[in-house]
Amino acid sequence: MKKLTSKLYFWVLVSIVAGFATGALFPDTGASLKPLGDAFIKMVKIVVAPIIFCTVALGLGQTANIKKLGRVGGKTILYFEVVSTLALILGLVAAYTMKPGVGLNIDPNTLDASKVEGFVTAAAHGGSTADFFMHIIPPSFVGAFANGDLLQVLFMAILFGIALMGIGSKAKPVIDMLESVSKVFFQIMNIIMKFSPIGAFGAMAFTVGAYGLDSMATLAEFVGVFFLACGVFIFGVLGLIAKISGFSLIQYFSFIKEEIILVLATSSSESALPRLMQKLELIGCKKDTVGLVIPTGYSFNLDGTNIYMTLATIFLAQAMNIELTFAQEMTLLGVAMLSSKGASGVSGAGFITLAATLAVVPAIPVASMALILGIDRFMSTGRAVTNFIGNGIACLVISLWEKELDKKKLAFRLSDKNLLIEELDAIDNPVGKAA
Repeated sequence: MKKLTSKLYFWVLVSIVAGFATGALFPDTGASLKPLGDAFIKMVKIVVAPIIFCTVALGLGQTANIKKLGRVGGKTILYFEVVSTLALILGLVAAYTMKPGVGLNIDPNTLDASKVEGFVTAAAHGGSTADFFMHIIPPSFVGAFANGDLLQVLFMAILFGIALMGIGSKAKPVIDMLESVSKVFFQIMNIIMKFSPIGAFGAMAFTVGAYGLDSMATLAEFVGVFFLACGVFIFGVLGLIAKISGFSLIQYFSFIKEEIILVLATSSSESALPRLMQKLELIGCKKDTVGLVIPTGYSFNLDGTNIYMTLATIFLAQAMNIELTFAQEMTLLGVAMLSSKGASGVSGAGFITLAATLAVVPAIPVASMALILGIDRFMSTGRAVTNFIGNGIACLVISLWEKELDKKKLAFRLSDKNLLIEELDAIDNPVGKAA
């Protein structure tokens, strides 16, 4: 028992239960605890951008192989697009198979559009595809970090890394400095993680207290279908990918269970991003591959968000007895694929991308989003966990494609808990390890 209570994830689990009970029994108190969860997420975001910059720049600077950058980038985007498309299709299949909206018979004229005006406005400001790619270029070097936009930070890190390659051996002092700075930021992250139980408690108490379980019970079938679809995607699609790639999905879950619990508590996959990057490097993924795949995945590989968008769209159509044509469904798939890009890091991202998708399917009024507004916070948990797991699997697959990982060694490291326990403890207690 003593060994269990020394683990960070144990206290995060305790905090989740305590937060749930507080929100359910004392809704007003629970709703007032929102700053605890928000403060933790904000602290995490302080170090995410510097960690990504240092990881990518160091990885590229130390490999001095610009060909690898293009090769890994191409493989990554190809993998993301294929898997994201499967997620979109799964959302459609789940909606038409389970029919969660059939029988609700909602009159579109009774919907209150004012409840979703903010999300519609945000979606309208999303811009075109060209605007999205222009946005990747930050207004200044410092601006990339000030905005906290992961794609902008990644862009600057790649440029910086390529510059280090070009300088060659003369860049060693800069590389050594970056390595030291990287260790400092990872140490800051380890300190911040000590407060994760408090953040988990506040986030869960707020979610249950502010939105209540009644809102979820009203649309229980839709919520159930969504989580079932996410489960099918994780254990079916990602499980098959893991098996083909030569490692066990269950063993991988065991390896990142602390991070999964944290994402469940905070509804933010970003909260566990630095630790995920550390752990992937720990089992053999190269620093530059981790630095390229993981940040890129947060804009191009949002599997949970993709499932949600197509499922929610068809659900709303079913709820209002609207029949979509095949052409409209194909348009829905295409627009959902585009509108999901760059959604991470935006408050209410799932709802904003849904609004952008509905805007091109006029048959479904955007005001219908008000039907699921009350449960979106609960749904965001499923989206975040699915996105998080999907990006970790992607990094392992790309690393295996690059022959950076040996399948037998990877399987051995994931299966032998005693082999990794000291290294994993060092992540949680780096000061004690050093001592």
